[in-house]
Amino acid sequence: MPSYDVIIIGAGPGGYVCAIRCAQLGLKTAVVEGREALGGTCLNVGCIPSKALLHATHSLHEAQHNFAAMGLKAAAPEVDWAQMQAYKQDVIDGNTKGIEFLFKKNKVDWIKGWASIPAPGQVKVGDTTYDAKKIVIATGSEPSALPGIEIDEKTVVTSTGALSLPTIPKSVAVIGAGVIGLELGSVYSRLGAEVTVIEYLDAITPGMDGEVQKTFQRMLKKQGLKFVMGAAVQSVQTAKTGNKVLYKLRKNDKEEALEAEVVLVATGRRPFTAGLGLEALGVEMTGRGQIATNHYATNIPGLYAIGDATPGPMLAHKAEDEGVALAEILAGQKGHVNYGVIPGVIYTHPEVASVGATEEQLKEEGRAYKAGKFSFMGNGRAKAVFAGDGFVKILADATTDRVLGCHIIGPAAGDLIHEICVAMEFGAAAEDIARTCHAHPTFSEAVREAAMACGDGPIHS
Repeated sequence: MPSYDVIIIGAGPGGYVCAIRCAQLGLKTAVVEGREALGGTCLNVGCIPSKALLHATHSLHEAQHNFAAMGLKAAAPEVDWAQMQAYKQDVIDGNTKGIEFLFKKNKVDWIKGWASIPAPGQVKVGDTTYDAKKIVIATGSEPSALPGIEIDEKTVVTSTGALSLPTIPKSVAVIGAGVIGLELGSVYSRLGAEVTVIEYLDAITPGMDGEVQKTFQRMLKKQGLKFVMGAAVQSVQTAKTGNKVLYKLRKNDKEEALEAEVVLVATGRRPFTAGLGLEALGVEMTGRGQIATNHYATNIPGLYAIGDATPGPMLAHKAEDEGVALAEILAGQKGHVNYGVIPGVIYTHPEVASVGATEEQLKEEGRAYKAGKFSFMGNGRAKAVFAGDGFVKILADATTDRVLGCHIIGPAAGDLIHEICVAMEFGAAAEDIARTCHAHPTFSEAVREAAMACGDGPIHS
């Protein structure tokens, strides 16, 4: 029977990163993956392909709306949807092949197929059973559905189907105003579709800073997206002539309907653990169907879990950090993840990024804080590239000035947020950021000015 020190089930960001780190630390490692390509949902039908389409359609938007103002005059660009899809696939292939190379470089074995765990210390793939001193479940998540909605991935789709529609639809109804719905809604809006977002709650991007939520929704409306808030979707009726989303408004229980060529169900994701045999093993689960863990260990000796299959934010970088930490623990080291400093990013235009506490959370805790805010309208670089909308907001302890959180909506927000992540990791004060020289002209100057606003005030506002 083939044996390994560690067998990891799932080759997404958590699994493949964990495998590479295990191998680097001298452990004989294998990864079981049933897809034809490595990288999991993120690289194949999630983060990476969606960013390719976001980049392509943002470039289209720039050509349509900003080129002429910059003195770039040319015929209006035409969209070749087949070529855009081919570009997206090239991006996917380049990334997944890169992981294959890293597996070979680090001597990680790829066991192709779908895994089950018949007993502690054993992983079965096809007709072969492998021995493993340690087993790591990194199987990720899958789209969650709503009762009364049948997904066909053709006209009623999850994010997977939305990335590969055969043609650009004239209208799209997006159920759910979270990250996935708003990113893909933005893609099709830029391509000319009429996009309507239907959300159960009264604010988009649940859990985000309230001021950012309002500003973000206002910007998206300006871009052409429509919103129906406080609406409980009842069902979706499908027909050859189009789809109809039936919903009730929570404020008055009034029944409404919305017709759309394509319906995107973007109501979140759930752990993907089917077929592993966890119930028969007696693995403890949470009430939300996640694998319960204690420092990544399950209640079964030698069995561990990381990433979307476990509690916490369903983010690729959270899974990666857990993969590294667990690999170090399995190698006898002290792996650790600081869950208070995990950023979140929405890759629309403008981008939205956050880390740490929101104002609402600090108020609920009763913690005294100060907020330093700076608008990108005061940033020379942002104004030069038509990106003056949005702001940086830094939250700091009222007494110690220690940075507690940051919320950015504006250009390159997903990159700018990491300055704050490093600052928080080292327990920095807002004044530390304010007194650090930032190159001019850069978007990052807005971060420094927001830090200044936590003290005596910014210079350019």
